[in-house]
Amino acid sequence: MLKGNIAIAKAALKCGCSCYFGYPITPQTEIGEYLSSEMQEKNLAFVCAESELAAINMALGAASSGAKVMVSSSSCAISLMQETLSYASSDEIPFVLINIMRAGPGQGYIFPSQADYNQSTIGGGNGDYRIITLSPSTVQECIDLTYRAFYLSQKYRNPAILLADGLLGQMAQGVILKENPYPEIDNSSWILNGAKNRPARKICSLEPNQEKLNSHIEKLFKKYKTIEEKEVLYEEYLCNDADIILTAFGTMGRYSKAICNYYRKNGVKMGLFRPITLYPFPNKRLNELSQKTKFFIDIEMNMGQMLKDVKLALAKDATCKFIKKPIGDWSGQEETIAEIDEILKEKYANNI
Repeated sequence: MLKGNIAIAKAALKCGCSCYFGYPITPQTEIGEYLSSEMQEKNLAFVCAESELAAINMALGAASSGAKVMVSSSSCAISLMQETLSYASSDEIPFVLINIMRAGPGQGYIFPSQADYNQSTIGGGNGDYRIITLSPSTVQECIDLTYRAFYLSQKYRNPAILLADGLLGQMAQGVILKENPYPEIDNSSWILNGAKNRPARKICSLEPNQEKLNSHIEKLFKKYKTIEEKEVLYEEYLCNDADIILTAFGTMGRYSKAICNYYRKNGVKMGLFRPITLYPFPNKRLNELSQKTKFFIDIEMNMGQMLKDVKLALAKDATCKFIKKPIGDWSGQEETIAEIDEILKEKYANNI
């Protein structure tokens, strides 16, 4: 039995994480608490930084020397890291950032939330860049996707975010703590580890030559296209014969399975489509589903941040309704079913 935060910390160590930088903030503080003792016992680098800005910039420096690096924080503190995420994306520096989301805007409070979808998938830093974003729905996936975040980050030389809400960070489940299934990536061709017996290298995002900067950005977007073609993950639940498909991510995806089961027992063919990679978003598969199933209901613990991506992916003749709760403990199943019932009354009344 592991809490989500502890599962992430244990998985990071199994990935070979050698440097952790963080700053305490609820609801992710247990990640740093656990690693503060474990990493020192293993003679690894653990730093409780003086600020979130310090933590993310320490990560940038350590990762540039070839270390496997993780940072963890939450929402309003992640906002302070956006400049460095832009730098790391341009410099192609791989590290993993864990965001256990809390309520906002501003400082908000420690209630769970899913309102950092835009922050992660679009980015708050300057310029054109993308960050690999993975969204677990169970504590087991906290482990499995931490492994994958480290692997993809190293493979593509790009920051990767594990995006989980406070519910998942704090809940405990039975898990299997498997070994990291992914191969090591050779980074010897680019890291800054001293220029003995080789030409000197530098990593710098400043480029005063317009043609060179254009070429660099084009190269980054060729990499992003490869990621979009090869690294999309999603889960389908009862979608094959569904007349109605729910879309949801994270713990809302897990919760929505129970909703599907309820309606199936009552004669309504309902399924669930859950993106696991929020970037790259599974546009192609969702569009394929919408060629047959024409009615979708998006469920999120925010005001509709993934909704725009769902609507963009759907076929033009598909309909998408939305159920929301901005923050806090999720509504009971009965309350959500009542909202869906109202949507279905309208659907069948209007023959949608």
